[in-house]
Amino acid sequence: MPPSSTTDQATVKYPPHSPLRADLIAKVNDYFKSNGLRPDGGFRMRVKTALILSWFVGSYVLLVFWATTWWQAIPLAISLGFSVAGIGFNIQHDGGHGAYSRRALGNRVSSWTLDLVGASSYVWNFKHNIMHHHYTNIEGVDEDIDAGPTLRLAPGQRRRWYHRFQHLYIWLLYTLFPVKWALYDDFRDVLRGRVGSRPMPRPRGADLAILLGGRLLYFGWALVLPLALHPWTHVLLIYACYSLTLGVTLATVFQLAHCVDEAAFCELPRENERMEREWTAHQLATTVDFAPRSRWLTWYLGGLNYQVEHHLFPRVSHVHYPALAPITREVSRKHGIEHQCHETLRSALRSHVGFLRRMGRAPAVAESASS
Repeated sequence: MPPSSTTDQATVKYPPHSPLRADLIAKVNDYFKSNGLRPDGGFRMRVKTALILSWFVGSYVLLVFWATTWWQAIPLAISLGFSVAGIGFNIQHDGGHGAYSRRALGNRVSSWTLDLVGASSYVWNFKHNIMHHHYTNIEGVDEDIDAGPTLRLAPGQRRRWYHRFQHLYIWLLYTLFPVKWALYDDFRDVLRGRVGSRPMPRPRGADLAILLGGRLLYFGWALVLPLALHPWTHVLLIYACYSLTLGVTLATVFQLAHCVDEAAFCELPRENERMEREWTAHQLATTVDFAPRSRWLTWYLGGLNYQVEHHLFPRVSHVHYPALAPITREVSRKHGIEHQCHETLRSALRSHVGFLRRMGRAPAVAESASS
């Protein structure tokens, strides 16, 4: 069940799997067998892909070739931002995890949609599949909770004076997320050959061609073609509107699962020491579901509001998560472990803001221990 990794895992070792894992796998396998289902997305995922890509193409064509006033362009830019986020949540995310199709090529092609919209599927695989999924909320190795000096997203990180305002300015940083990712983050990681503190093989051959070709395609449709048809001031303003929509949507959704008051955080264990919890229990402690009863939110987010189920079964398509959630809750309760969930989106957002405020004011663990 834990994702395979090519990184050095000597510093992070989990205890042997408990009966919780075996029981959970048996129940989930029984669900698929008794209902005659496969773990991939199947026909439902192909229909969903067609709808989301049509949304993206329609928004773009109307924005670039039809809109002539600000009151036409701004709603279309917002629509384009939401559609690109939908591509990431659904098509790319399932494909990147090998859950989109039962065929490897189908998964590879769907994962390449990330390259089309401004990021590298190659770098994402190391940063997300390996670093985040294996080391969820472990300080020092999970890149998703390491935002450098601008934010404090874990108890062991250094607190700076301006972090007390991070629950206010974080939303501005979220708007810059797509631009930073497209222009800087991926290129930095490739040139350094590292993702955070862990080595990453530099892409070669087809992987490098997809990375560079995808970035050229992205800048082509996002900036070059619009600049050829419209004044540059208009293009940059509309691009900013698009980026704001995309950045806030992407960043907020991923933060609601792990950077909330209910999620646990762990320090990097010392050499030759193991984590306190075995892998399955660790995922249940560090991950939180939200808004499980919202069908439209579940559809749009690609099941990422069922983050617990996703972390436990990353190779299962998100179309199955609503059915797997009751199984996960039942098995977790049987083994005395809490399945954490915010019942509404509002509750999850409130917890996220509260967490940011608390991290901005509380001393770091090391500071507290020495005082």
